[in-house]
Amino acid sequence: MCILQDDVVIFKAPEKEGDPTIITVNCPDKLGLACDLCRILLFFGFNITRVDFATDGKWCYIVLWVVGKATTKWGLVKKRLVGVCPSCYSASGMSYYRTELLQPPKPPDIFLLKLCCHDRRGLLHDITEVLCELELNIQKVKVSTTPDGKVLDLFFITDTRELLHTKKRQEDAKEHLRATLEDAVICDIEKVDLEVTACSQASPFLPSVITDETFNFEIPDKHRNGTSFTNCASITLDNSLSPSHTLVQIVCRDYKGLLYDLMRTFKDYNIQISYGRGTTKQKKNCEIDLFIVQADGKKIVDSSKQNALRSRLCRELARPLRVAVVSRGPDTELLVANPVEISGRGRPRVFYDVTLALKMLNLCIFSAVIGRHVIEHREFEVYRFLLQEGDCLSVSRNKIEERVWNTLMGWE
Repeated sequence: MCILQDDVVIFKAPEKEGDPTIITVNCPDKLGLACDLCRILLFFGFNITRVDFATDGKWCYIVLWVVGKATTKWGLVKKRLVGVCPSCYSASGMSYYRTELLQPPKPPDIFLLKLCCHDRRGLLHDITEVLCELELNIQKVKVSTTPDGKVLDLFFITDTRELLHTKKRQEDAKEHLRATLEDAVICDIEKVDLEVTACSQASPFLPSVITDETFNFEIPDKHRNGTSFTNCASITLDNSLSPSHTLVQIVCRDYKGLLYDLMRTFKDYNIQISYGRGTTKQKKNCEIDLFIVQADGKKIVDSSKQNALRSRLCRELARPLRVAVVSRGPDTELLVANPVEISGRGRPRVFYDVTLALKMLNLCIFSAVIGRHVIEHREFEVYRFLLQEGDCLSVSRNKIEERVWNTLMGWE
């Protein structure tokens, strides 16, 4: 007997103000399901305060305690969560480790949004906020400012709802943008073919000066402004407590997207989490216990594999993103990089958070570009913001870097 679709994802409202909402997911399992669920919750701006999940390799049961905004569209959140859950019919005879499950889905259609309007402080963040509300994902962006105070923005976007090819969806997006910008706007949305998308791709390799000086993969003890940088307090692997599973115990400082980064790492390593539990203590430290097995269904006994996994987890938790402010001659450039999943997806809401941080600092963005680049044999999404020269004189580079980092980590 199958579970009805309405019962796959269930919300339990908080009993009193300030308590978390409880989300229960009960469905067939698949490789990376926890990662996909956490990614959706991160996209909608949720903070996960506690999690419990268990699976037998075919069926899983996940409970998440989340805190969101009062304006959360719960019906839409449920639709997105149900959308990544396998059908209950797939549980019959399903193999958890089928290699085809690792294959990325068919790439979505890409549309080009052209926007021209008068420049002002916070403009780029306001546009990004509208696109997030409309569930339009920014894949690439090119922003430039003309000498007469106008901006020309080119956004390469995809539509979570897969309706942007329709006139109604396009007009709805344009109307929301016009209502937000409140001035004359030239706005156009058109589907682009693969040739146009390919021509817009940046070089896969960054200039060596950026790679060497900015995106160092060593785990530092301190941030450039002297604040603590290392979030990874303790990662322990233990094979003595279970005859069939390796126990991974993690204690670290909590931050926005922590659970997503963990699940993304396990997904990329093709590791199954059979049972797990995690909680945030006093809104600061997070304690997580995970019972895991390899792709062959066995525990991790090889010490070299244990060390590799421990090192990777510690690196991901210590520096889930890279942030740096550098000089480009007389100009100031902000760079932010985050690793891309093997499936090809980048971390959600990075562009939103960075533009929000710059808006809070009252800084104007002269130009912005998003590209995919290979750094240290891994693919990264790299965001490059060229800041207005006059504005940067009033805000130190350390303060810019600190504000962007804290906003990305949810430490505002």
